[in-house]
Amino acid sequence: MEAIALIPGTKKIRLVDRPEPVITADDEIKIRIIRVGICGTDREEISGGRAMAPEGYKDLVIGHEMFGQVIATGKNTTRVKSGDFAVLTVRRGCGKCLPCHMNRSDMCETGEYKERGIWGLDGYQAEFVVDHELYAVKVPEEIEPTGVLIEPLSISEKAIHEALGLQFARVPGAMATPLWLNGRRCLVAGLGPVGLLAAMALVLRGAEVYGLDIVDANSVRPRWLTAIGGRYIDGRQVPAARLGSEVGSFDLILEAAGAPDLDFNLLEALNRSGIYMVTGIPGRESPIKIPGAALIKQLVLSNQLMAGSVNASLDHFQMAVNDLLTANLSWPGHVEKLITHRYPFKVFLTAFAGHPVNEIKTTTEWWGGME
Repeated sequence: MEAIALIPGTKKIRLVDRPEPVITADDEIKIRIIRVGICGTDREEISGGRAMAPEGYKDLVIGHEMFGQVIATGKNTTRVKSGDFAVLTVRRGCGKCLPCHMNRSDMCETGEYKERGIWGLDGYQAEFVVDHELYAVKVPEEIEPTGVLIEPLSISEKAIHEALGLQFARVPGAMATPLWLNGRRCLVAGLGPVGLLAAMALVLRGAEVYGLDIVDANSVRPRWLTAIGGRYIDGRQVPAARLGSEVGSFDLILEAAGAPDLDFNLLEALNRSGIYMVTGIPGRESPIKIPGAALIKQLVLSNQLMAGSVNASLDHFQMAVNDLLTANLSWPGHVEKLITHRYPFKVFLTAFAGHPVNEIKTTTEWWGGME
């Protein structure tokens, strides 16, 4: 079968021929890939960044944001059947720590996990994949056009879920209002796909959502945000350090920009007992100077919390499915507009080359997109 592979540590990406995978265990499923999303992690890999080929191979099949259709199942599978649409999670556990034994490799304690398309396991930029049903989530046909967004949305779902869990644990009375986000002022910093999907999830929970970026208000990302009821803030006009005084404070800040200097400046806009979730990963070393004493004083005296969140569990993937279903009913046809560029997989070099001005999410099309 054809697949898109990278020689880790280089910029050598090419179309390769790999053996078509077959089911070898009773709990496995085989999926025909329909489309795969391209994100910053993929582009970092093909620029020579962090990546590792599977044992015995010199190259790595990339891609971790997949969507496909089940075409075969082992005899002991129960949750999906042939013909179902499905997505697969990304991480595979170390097999040593308790979280990984609980299928929570997103919280692996050893760091010895593997990740499909990133670290030690082939990914999904291929015609077919086989994996254990344990890692699959069924996708309703109604959201087939947006199913490829489930993985990036799962990142936001986990961050929001963790933020709520932490607030419920530490803020008196929070559990008395389980809809804690309803009416809360929330800021999403960085309006890439993860940020916009986070904004969508927060709007669905009744939050008053603001999005911060440094693009023109009439460009595609701010327009997508405002169409679902969010409010856009141009960081060039309202610098992060003045956001609190000019726009007001926020109960939740979710950062999806990967900009460490932005992270610390935005703390000024965090409300008392507020929580700051960081999901963005800086693409390169970015030395910054921060007023350490003032920062610690603020966190302590205001009972604030700053936490990092990465990857997602099967439950977060299911939350993403549920929210996409709700969003499809709330804004018919709008979520699909996040996918701005679609390329047949044979022109993958064009798909991976840079960021068009009006890009939000780019995909490679496999089944039905081979010409």
